[in-house]
Amino acid sequence: MVLLESDSELSPGDEAPAFELPAAGGGTCALSDFTDYDALLLVFTCNHCPYAEAKVDELNHLAGAYDDLALVGVNPNDAEAYPDDSFERMKERVAAGEVEFTAYLRDESQDVARRYGAVCTPDPFLFERDGDTFRLALHSRLDDAMSPGEEPERYEMREAVEALLAGEAVPLDATPSQGCSIKWTDE
Repeated sequence: MVLLESDSELSPGDEAPAFELPAAGGGTCALSDFTDYDALLLVFTCNHCPYAEAKVDELNHLAGAYDDLALVGVNPNDAEAYPDDSFERMKERVAAGEVEFTAYLRDESQDVARRYGAVCTPDPFLFERDGDTFRLALHSRLDDAMSPGEEPERYEMREAVEALLAGEAVPLDATPSQGCSIKWTDE
């Protein structure tokens, strides 16, 4: 396991790069499928990383707590080297109710992760809808618990989502997420 901090090329106000990926719940999902929502939390995550696993409950909470938020998980990891990150395993987790995201998508080519500049799992990007596009509002961690065994004292992404949905400025500065490195297929 390589521990990394997130560091994206995207800046606040940048448009979300388009994607269309297979969904663990069936079919495919494109960025344009979420324009009924006021906000989109796109999180690069996986099934095997302890840092990502420690945030599943919080991600499920966010997905269920805000009707105007689409929470989309994207798993870009090399499933050959990390079988727990296979599309089949993703489908099993969705079917079992372990993952309750709006959508859990498989980025097998890793093109989407590269376009967003994702480097670790979890790596959250919060976007605000602007007409038919999404613009980056915050690229930051989910909460202040930076190790898998820690309990959060501050749920920063909840604060950001609530502000965004209320039409207010995001009340906090970006703090890099921390987690396992994305398992690139060409490394």
